[in-house]
Amino acid sequence: MLAEIVPAVLQEYGAAARARLFQYLPAREPRRFLYDLVAEYPQRGGRGFRPSLCIATARAFGCPPEDALDTAASIELLHNAMLVHDDIEDESERRRGKPTLHTTHGIPIAINVGDMLGLLGLRPLLANFRNLGPRLALRILEETERMASETAEGQAMELGWRHENATGVRESDYLEMVLKKTCWLGMIHPVRVGAMIATFDSIDPDAFIRFGFFLGAAFQIQDDLLNLTGDENDYGKELGGDIHEGKRTMMLIRLFEEGTAEERERLGRLLALPRVERTREEITWVRERMDHYGCIEYARQVAQGLAGAASHECSLLFGALPDSRDKRFLEALPRWVIERA
Repeated sequence: MLAEIVPAVLQEYGAAARARLFQYLPAREPRRFLYDLVAEYPQRGGRGFRPSLCIATARAFGCPPEDALDTAASIELLHNAMLVHDDIEDESERRRGKPTLHTTHGIPIAINVGDMLGLLGLRPLLANFRNLGPRLALRILEETERMASETAEGQAMELGWRHENATGVRESDYLEMVLKKTCWLGMIHPVRVGAMIATFDSIDPDAFIRFGFFLGAAFQIQDDLLNLTGDENDYGKELGGDIHEGKRTMMLIRLFEEGTAEERERLGRLLALPRVERTREEITWVRERMDHYGCIEYARQVAQGLAGAASHECSLLFGALPDSRDKRFLEALPRWVIERA
């Protein structure tokens, strides 16, 4: 059932959200350096995890999917806006199997495209005022503002560690960063607004934070693991890119904790270099040291524990709801996030 229900729901709801999303993309000039490029990342596809989570939550609580569709489209637009900017900040080379926007069109154009995607993400939220009524639409807008603030704060934490070449980042620091950067946009916000839409804001949205955090942290650690161990064709980004970018993943933090003083010093010197000066040989050395100290297996065990906690929270939140395809989808997600390739 797991192998079938999650991909099927993601395909169906992701396609519906993307179809609605494209209704909000202008078909006018300037095309070449703006609106054609605004559509580029959404056209590359992706799993549609975030909008699907919003729609599925709303439907699990008995809501017609149409009521959640504009909010889901907004989530996907804002996600793509952040991806454009993240790729610039991380100096990433590939996104969803193709070159990143800034590598093909330059940083100034990519920044402007990301800005426009963010602005376009407000349009579906304004449509909510007509479709859901002003009170609920305003609450969703307030939730979106909080999500955006949390995400920017998490990004600032990660960028700050790399800017200062921080070598004393702890696992608790990493999880706080993930809570803000990954979990709010990816899991907490979609579930919260989906439940709010279905119940007309009569449910406590804070009840969903723990579920979203556990699910999102497991998702992020698995994503970091795939960056080291995945198939590049399936993964869609360059393998080992997190080491090239100097990201403080759980595996890197563990390596700092377990390595010898000499290894920690060498690792610190490597991370202090500009990205382009980190050689393939040095990246291979880091990867070998991670294997030597069991950093990858340790992170995998942490992700499994977080997924188990997410399953427990899911049963508390959704267990009393009537059986449905959407409820089964939500229940299958914790296992899926750590088994996906």
